[in-house]
Amino acid sequence: MKKIASLLMLVLIGSLGFAQDAPKKPSPFDTWPELKTFHGVMSSTFHPSEEGNLEPIKTRATEMREKAAALADSKIPADLDNEKVRAAVNKLKDNTVVMEKMVKDKKSDKEITEYLVVLHDTFHEIVGLCRHE
Repeated sequence: MKKIASLLMLVLIGSLGFAQDAPKKPSPFDTWPELKTFHGVMSSTFHPSEEGNLEPIKTRATEMREKAAALADSKIPADLDNEKVRAAVNKLKDNTVVMEKMVKDKKSDKEITEYLVVLHDTFHEIVGLCRHE
């Protein structure tokens, strides 16, 4: 019985050396630098807004618009490029223009917060499309 258990243990340990995880598909943030750059601005403006801090979006709305324009003008990686991704990126670009105007026009905090949620949702739509979700 000990021999069988020892043999099974050796087979199990030996098979672990051959078990390999399938190669991971690169993240869209790894293959599309402009998406990663936009994400940096989005995360540093959206997450503070969840706690009522709108100063980041109020001071970075122009930067967000510029990064969205750069994203829209960039070459989409071939494995991510399709009509839905392009449409969502253009929607994001257009919506950041609206956000910048809202900030410049000193819209209410409530309006800015609600529209930032729209931008955030559009950004996550792009990421989901890139991950084929």
